[in-house]
Amino acid sequence: MQVTVEKLSPVLVELQVQVPADRVRSEIDKAYISIARTARVKGFRPGKAPRGVLAHLYAGRIHQDVAQRLVDETLNQALASQSVQPLSQPAIAPVELKPEEAFSYKARFEVRPEIADVKWEGFEVKKLSTTATDDVVDAELQRLRREHSTLQAPAEERGAKAGDVATVTFVLEVDGKPQGSPEPREIETEVGGGEIMKEIDEGLAGLKPGEKKDVAITFPDRHANADLRGKVGIFHLTLKDLRERVFPEVDDEFAKDCGEDDLAKLRDSLKAKIEKELKQKSSDNVAEQLVMELCKANIVPVPPSLVVQQAQMTERELFAAARRAGQRLDQSPDLKARVRADAEMKVRAGLLMAEIAREKQVQVTEQDIEKGYVELAEQTGKNIAKIKAEYRDAKKREQLIGMILEDKILDLIEGAAKVTEG
Repeated sequence: MQVTVEKLSPVLVELQVQVPADRVRSEIDKAYISIARTARVKGFRPGKAPRGVLAHLYAGRIHQDVAQRLVDETLNQALASQSVQPLSQPAIAPVELKPEEAFSYKARFEVRPEIADVKWEGFEVKKLSTTATDDVVDAELQRLRREHSTLQAPAEERGAKAGDVATVTFVLEVDGKPQGSPEPREIETEVGGGEIMKEIDEGLAGLKPGEKKDVAITFPDRHANADLRGKVGIFHLTLKDLRERVFPEVDDEFAKDCGEDDLAKLRDSLKAKIEKELKQKSSDNVAEQLVMELCKANIVPVPPSLVVQQAQMTERELFAAARRAGQRLDQSPDLKARVRADAEMKVRAGLLMAEIAREKQVQVTEQDIEKGYVELAEQTGKNIAKIKAEYRDAKKREQLIGMILEDKILDLIEGAAKVTEG
């Protein structure tokens, strides 16, 4: 078997394989013997049809089957002989098998680019502040006050204002006809909270329970409902009910409701929690900057198939996040372009970090993996035994090792970078 390799680009390789004529003849002979046993040919007993008759009936099918079998049996041997590792499924060019000749075929596939002299030292990045100021703690206290607030009807009848929770019924008319059911639909929303269309939100201000109001809205040209795009709709609103928020006093009793002994301890607890989150955010931000700098300093080609896989993974994550939030993901060309650019950067960063790991002989030890289990347990709230059970799966364990290795490389790059706070 003869094998030649041609590099079509830094990430695309074509392998040409030639199988000797004697092996081709041997495989064809085997195929005819096999088909002779089972072929039903009129005028001949099973297994007794002459090869010439079988060739007339089955030559095309036999040649195709033998060609496919030769590809299946020789491709991996050919790749191993050239020490080539495909990243994508090899595409086999259509070939014709001729019984008395050597059989040749071409396999084209993507490979990792050859990377030398990765530049990864001396990057300049900025680190976010990790100090929780009094203003930040106060804002978190206000969030907790809202979380512990109650709703009640205003003591005196009044119009709706920002912060009130309104129960509203509405009927939508477009071109003078109700959209959907003619029966009023009911929603609950916080006035001024941006939870509904701006025009409706603003239209509720000043309304008293039982009052009605019509609000006109021009639907955008890219509205999810194609029947409404660019049209003017009239929302016939009725304010059914109005409740205002009653906030608790920020004192020791409030602190106890939040699980702390007194207000001072609650503030300390909130500060520690916020600073932990700020440190994680700062660390993530530094990592993102380092990855960007690494990619800018090393413009290496990336295999398109890996970019496609990464983009698909990112899109699935975005769709899942949108579903959890009860939102519809904007599938605009702009979003797809951003996703692809992000995918290309991630793939390039992965290739570069793998090369750094090889050069610096960075490895993931069992101790590193055990530490990873502990961190996962802290992040998820699961016990370590459950985490370990989940990561017995080979694929998940490989993912964990990949994340740990990436963290080690980023630590190496950060240690050689100039990091300033700002």
